[in-house]
Amino acid sequence: MATLQLIGFGSTGWGALLLLGALMTLCVTAVALAIGAVFGAIVASAKLSGNLILKTLGNVYTTVFRGVPELLIIYLIYFGGSSAITSIGKSFGYEGFLGMPSFAAGALAVGIISGAYQAEVFRGAYLAVSKGELEAASAIGMHGALRFRRIIMPQVLRFAIPGMGNVWQLSLKDSALISVTGLAELMRTSQVAAGSTRQYFLFFVVGGALYLILTSLSDRVFNGAERRANRSMPSAMGQA
Repeated sequence: MATLQLIGFGSTGWGALLLLGALMTLCVTAVALAIGAVFGAIVASAKLSGNLILKTLGNVYTTVFRGVPELLIIYLIYFGGSSAITSIGKSFGYEGFLGMPSFAAGALAVGIISGAYQAEVFRGAYLAVSKGELEAASAIGMHGALRFRRIIMPQVLRFAIPGMGNVWQLSLKDSALISVTGLAELMRTSQVAAGSTRQYFLFFVVGGALYLILTSLSDRVFNGAERRANRSMPSAMGQA
């Protein structure tokens, strides 16, 4: 009974705070994925371009941010951003320390990391687009912007859905590392609950169960999106 009270929603329960932590995890992951999509699209375009310098910069980005530990990147963004904000504050006469908001630092850091993976997802999706369709569009006089909007973008998005699902799951788990900045997401809330009650095993198990629920629901969402995107491709679905 005491266990149920601790994880419940009563006056002594931590259930509401844990759910708020799970909601914060979803929010920071969603913002990070959006940030990563911007970085990923830019880097994918650079790697697909014929410009050697752009391709090199794109390769450096994906190599660095897929190879450096995620926690180190979060520290660099958080403390580096705080130092930059403090320096800006001093230039306006403020002498105190100005910390970078935990949510912004975490979303940016995880977004930059996910951008390296999304770049490869977008690049692979673009290469999967039939060259015959692109040649046919050019043959009928379809200009570049219209070809991108009507042919390239819809198919790239369709081919990218499975890979984006994997990136989402990675970002969802990476968001646990943001707890080091003090953001009250699911991992941080589980730590606080465990430390306050001395029930470490209980709350870390509950936190892990909530992560599993989030990842399972995410799988269902992305699988549904993939089925919806492939409704017009019965032959492809039949071969899968």
